[in-house]
Amino acid sequence: MSSSVAQPALLVLADGTVYQGFSFGAIGTTIGEVVFNTGMTGYQEVLTDPSYRGQIVTFTYPELGNTGVNAEDEESAAPHVRGVIARNVCDRPSNWRSTQSLSDYLKRHNVIGIYGIDTRALTRKIRSTGAMNGAISTEVLDPAELLEKVQDAPSMEGLNLVREVTTSQVYEWSEITAADWEFSPTALPSEETLTVVAIDFGIKRNILKRLASYGCRVVVVPADTSAADILKHNPDGIFLSNGPGDPAANLEGIETTKALLAADKPVFGICMGHQILGLSLGAETFKLKFGHRGLNQPAGLRDRIEITSQNHGFALSAESLPDASVEVTHLNLNDRTVAGLRHKTLPMFSVQYHPEASPGPHDADYLFEKFVTAMKEHKGGCIPKNVANFPR
Repeated sequence: MSSSVAQPALLVLADGTVYQGFSFGAIGTTIGEVVFNTGMTGYQEVLTDPSYRGQIVTFTYPELGNTGVNAEDEESAAPHVRGVIARNVCDRPSNWRSTQSLSDYLKRHNVIGIYGIDTRALTRKIRSTGAMNGAISTEVLDPAELLEKVQDAPSMEGLNLVREVTTSQVYEWSEITAADWEFSPTALPSEETLTVVAIDFGIKRNILKRLASYGCRVVVVPADTSAADILKHNPDGIFLSNGPGDPAANLEGIETTKALLAADKPVFGICMGHQILGLSLGAETFKLKFGHRGLNQPAGLRDRIEITSQNHGFALSAESLPDASVEVTHLNLNDRTVAGLRHKTLPMFSVQYHPEASPGPHDADYLFEKFVTAMKEHKGGCIPKNVANFPR
């Protein structure tokens, strides 16, 4: 994108660091937690992932927008990011599925972006100092004035953003992964449909597609749905979704999951769902210095390693997990934080990463099969062997 005709824009971090660049997308001022994503692809999935609610995302890949945007790659109905930071932006996309340029897409959804800054330097800044609030503005170009606005904004720690992204009503999801270019393993044969109730903390569409692809009838419920109302759907299994904000602030989700522990139903959690399951079992969470956001995060334990897609700024404290009932199944191999757990006697397990990918590798797609197999075995009156032996 040419900078010769672009409107100036300013990025100011909470510690007073200033970056001057140019505007793309919408104009105005936006404030959020500035984080970085190291993926080399999948910018549209990132923008529309509800887990990024409240955040301004720095893309480390140096050129954004090459492939434009299209409806098939959206993880929700609209972008959830507060803002976008890029080194360079392509305004003439080249892709057979593209229907619109990235800049026009952001304008349509009123998302403010800045480009023309040194995103490598910004990423190194966040890595050394930690994720912090920041602001992008095309209208307030005085750094001191913009810094005042940033310093008035609340920290991500303690924020319950699930309320902003969860569904307002119960609905069923039936769409499966069907396009030729999408990843779609053969669904497990099943004589009867399995019902999964998915608690929507900010669920991605591709999670729903993966569950449906494995033959599940998926009922999506709001995050504040009570355990009693969830059980009225007579689920064969319960899914705890990803979502934004501080998991410890999601009190409704924690209390509901605690109540569901007594229901003796298979439970599978992803990302925030993993944290909510851990919190309901008595563990604690903490805020990571700069989080894990990218497509090549190694996770595993012993002799099994997976390359995973991750997006989270909080993690479960390993020391707080109850040893008598919970076993750690995966660690993030970059920093040894908890990336997976299972209950030792109940058919419940979770992972901190995204096995549905979108974007990212599909090393962990087998976890959906594990969940389906656990539901079948539990429905047949068997102890779910796959969970007892998880992750092998």
